[in-house]
Formats: sequence, structure tokens, C-alpha cells
Amino acid sequence: MSAQPIAYGDVDHEAALKYAVQLIDHRWAQVIEGRIVLASPMWDHERIVARIRRQLDARVDELGCISGSGNLDLPGSSNWYMADIAVIPDDLAAGAGALTPGQTLLVVEVTSESNGDTDRITKRKRYAQYGAPLYLLADRQSRECTLFSEPHDLGYAVVDGPHPFGTPIRLPEPFDLTLDTTGF
Repeated sequence: MSAQPIAYGDVDHEAALKYAVQLIDHRWAQVIEGRIVLASPMWDHERIVARIRRQLDARVDELGCISGSGNLDLPGSSNWYMADIAVIPDDLAAGAGALTPGQTLLVVEVTSESNGDTDRITKRKRYAQYGAPLYLLADRQSRECTLFSEPHDLGYAVVDGPHPFGTPIRLPEPFDLTLDTTGF
């Protein structure tokens, strides 16, 4: 008896890939342009993430939001991201497995040497296409911060920066606060 070939025509490959990445234990796993990417953030990276989060915390609470590094799905694409920080309305978090970038108020990415171009190019483009209203990029390699706003299908219409670390970065409404990037 010979084995019959398995037909995979009815398989939703996007859903299968996104499901598989969620089953990877004890690792930060993302799907970036169809590739599963595992990460283990370094302490220098986490130091910057923590400094940004601390400055956002009070305002995030006032807005009735939460900040974290939860899953962001980009439906219709082979992308499943874990932002370094995403700020979302608290009511969206209850029972949510993944949200879309358009459901965030702010997405923050801090580059790593191994995947800096992913944050600088790929994620910037995709976050804009999927409606993330504000995207803050802290580039550890160039030691600069850039704030992107007014998303559309081709990218962000407004780019504030790059500014050298140490330069205050003004976050517009609904945040209406200035981030101190000294010590990044």
C-alpha cells in the first residue's frame, strides 16, 4: 500500500503560521514577512524600553489604557508582531488574543543589532499600512529617536526626527507629553 499525497489546498497558510508562532514557549516569536523570527532582547535594549514605559505610565493610566508587548496581528499578511511597547485602550485587552496596529494609540520599537532594519523599514511600513497612529522608533545603533504619525497605505505622512538621544521627543495628543531620551 502506498501513501497517498496529502492535499493542502484548503489550508489557510497565514492562519497556520500565526497559530504556530503562538505555540513557541519561552521565546519572543514574531512572523515578519512570512519568516518566524525568534528574539531574546538584550539588557541594553530592555533598559531603553523600561525608560520609555516609565515615562508613559502615568499618562497611560489617565487615558484608561495599558501598555505592554502583546501580539499585534496584521490580517491578510504573513505578519504577527510583538512590539516592544504598544499602548491600547484597557477595554480592548479583556479576552483579546491579538490586536491590530490600528487598535493601538502608540507603538514603540527599540532596534537590536540583529534586526534593526526590520524596525526601521519593514515594521515602519506595515504599522503605517495597518493604521498605528503613532510609531516611535528608538534606534540604538544610530543613537536616534524618530516619531512617525499620520499613517496611510504608503507610509507615515509626518516624520519628526531623527533626533539624537538626549533630545526631548514630543508625543502629541492623546499623550501630550515630552519624553526625555537622556540616558538612552
